[in-house]
Amino acid sequence: MENKIRYSDIFRTAWKGLKAQFWLLAGLLIGFTIIYSLLLIFAMPAAGETFTISGILVCVLCFFLFCLFQLGYLKNCFQTLDGEEPQFSSYGQVSRKLLSFLAAYIIYSIIISIGFALLVIPGIYLALRLQFFFASMVDENTGVFESFKRSWTITKGHSFSLFVVTLFMILICFIGQIALFVGLFAAIPLVILMYGVTFRRLTSPVA
Repeated sequence: MENKIRYSDIFRTAWKGLKAQFWLLAGLLIGFTIIYSLLLIFAMPAAGETFTISGILVCVLCFFLFCLFQLGYLKNCFQTLDGEEPQFSSYGQVSRKLLSFLAAYIIYSIIISIGFALLVIPGIYLALRLQFFFASMVDENTGVFESFKRSWTITKGHSFSLFVVTLFMILICFIGQIALFVGLFAAIPLVILMYGVTFRRLTSPVA
């Protein structure tokens, strides 16, 4: 099978995209982190108190906001890879996919949990093979089950290469974390761009 995953190419392409739109991608991530953190602080009960109805509602709002940001931010990263400027309007565009994403994410989590319960390795394998359901929903506008089928198809024969890419992404995030956490605002968009590049390489008819 043709090898579509070239590690240096994935990193180089993602790095080029990060340099081109660093301030915008980092700014979106920083802005979301601040808003999300403030909402969580507001929702947390004081010492000795229990959660109030309003606190629970804010937590639910935070969860939906987090999911919406994931969708929109990945869309922004694909726009970056296409040589376009990330658009804030993307978050409104992907909002209609929110419920489908939630359903897909729950299904994905259940499948992976079952896989990890079966001596870990099946969980890792399933996580690698199904991970691009997210990218397919955002970049190809697929439905829940179609996105899983798409991910399973394009990753066939590439499990080891995807495992290596994943380890590299984890290493990048770790380096960003030890850089006083500030480095995460560069590491996270870089990793997401690498995820997007990998998806594009796997779906490309020509390596």
